[in-house]
Amino acid sequence: MAQPSRFEIAVLPGDGIGVEVTAAALDVLDALAAVVGGFRFAWRHYPGGARAYRDTGVALSDETMKALENADAILFGAMGLPDIRYADGTEIAPQLDIRVNLDLYAGVRPIRAFAGLPCPLSDPRAAGIDFVLIREQTEGLFYARGRGQVIAGQEAHDTMRITRKGSERVFDFALRLAERRKERGRSGRVTCVDKSNVFTSMAFFRRIFDEQARRFPAVAADHCYIDAMALNLVHQPWSYDVIVTENMFGDILSDLGAGLVGGMGMAPSGDIGDRHALFQPAHGSAPDIAGTGKANPTAMFLSAVMMLEWFAERHGQTACRDAADALGRAIERTFQQGRVKPFEFGGSSGTAAITRAVMDAFRVNARKR
Repeated sequence: MAQPSRFEIAVLPGDGIGVEVTAAALDVLDALAAVVGGFRFAWRHYPGGARAYRDTGVALSDETMKALENADAILFGAMGLPDIRYADGTEIAPQLDIRVNLDLYAGVRPIRAFAGLPCPLSDPRAAGIDFVLIREQTEGLFYARGRGQVIAGQEAHDTMRITRKGSERVFDFALRLAERRKERGRSGRVTCVDKSNVFTSMAFFRRIFDEQARRFPAVAADHCYIDAMALNLVHQPWSYDVIVTENMFGDILSDLGAGLVGGMGMAPSGDIGDRHALFQPAHGSAPDIAGTGKANPTAMFLSAVMMLEWFAERHGQTACRDAADALGRAIERTFQQGRVKPFEFGGSSGTAAITRAVMDAFRVNARKR
């Protein structure tokens, strides 16, 4: 397979702190490419989000969507502001349209504790939290977005949609991920989260999971109801490896997971399909701290690691693998050595300080090699 040396990245900074953490990530990635060598980036910036909607009446243009289709990957900041909404009262969220239009069916949400940062859970085993939540992103309850009905001002209906195709492919994605994690020393267990004891759609979802799991005999597979999982993730999150679930359940559990390791500033994500991929911090636009320099860019940096890993897997690009490893280690060392402490952890390190510390970490390591 040919290894591309230049990647065209569609950049959507969006709103609020999305703009700030995106700018920091581009600086880090350019510096990393220079240190590692073997590839480079071409950044293509596009408008979108709540402010774009306020100013132009369009949250994300057709031209931008076409550009996203042609990009090698998408780097996304955050979109949406609570005071700018559509006529029906819902927030501006073009990221949901991108997922559907580009068929980004697997929402990949790694949840990992970092040494050197305080953990909200007092149990010492919480230091071992390291699981990945896989969220199906093209159907489920989110399928009702834009299709809901309010009838005579007396009742409202939103319909969940579960298909065999949508379920099979996200289960296969989760099961293959578990295989790779098992090779790296993890348990290689996939837990399907549903509400199959109540809903026909969820019983169908679980049945398809069992069918697909049988195709992966080396992977352990089990189930958990969504309410029980919410409890278990607080009581014993270290016992999970890969979790796969429906769209709305995944939306909720991913925030709970971020809370287990200190907050949304440590929560990266990738929206991945068969042809396209988008990488973004799982946090929102945080307008309350926008412009103050307090935003923690770590989730965006970790999302950049995921983008590099995706390039390495998709293109056989070994330099991208090296870069992903270098950036990941730099982030780990930065916190483990106590060089910075984000505001949400009770520290005083903002965007600029964390960015400098991470860049210094991988540059120092490069000089030692």
